[in-house]
Amino acid sequence: MKLQIQALSEKIGREIPLPYYATEGAAAVDLHACIDEAVTLPPGGRALLPTGLAAAIPAGHVGLLAVRSSMGIRHGVTLSNGVGVIDSDYRGQVHVGLHNLSGEPYTVQPGDRVAQLMVVPVAAPEIEVVDALPETVRGAGGFGSTGR
Repeated sequence: MKLQIQALSEKIGREIPLPYYATEGAAAVDLHACIDEAVTLPPGGRALLPTGLAAAIPAGHVGLLAVRSSMGIRHGVTLSNGVGVIDSDYRGQVHVGLHNLSGEPYTVQPGDRVAQLMVVPVAAPEIEVVDALPETVRGAGGFGSTGR
């Protein structure tokens, strides 16, 4: 399987790195901010950052955008929508929405790694409306109902 990437900016591959796996065992490629100047997110602020890339996610798969763990843990910056979903039929530019949950400003510099892109198989089950669902031991118990 191949992930086709299209550079939408002349900066890609020059000033802004192409996506890459940081280590041999990495599950996702790093994506970089393709911006002309630094963007500062104030406390509680949000920004939509372009990557300068479009991707052809293979059919039967989804591209999932996740925040880089260091951004979330060290700086309190996360994706504004939790997890970004890139459908296999989308061909537009990939953007990364960031939200600064911390009490300190956070600055993104041109070329900074801002997210990870993981390509994952998708099951697309047929929808069936039923009068009742099959019974399980847990049943409808939610939030903390398993005692953990």
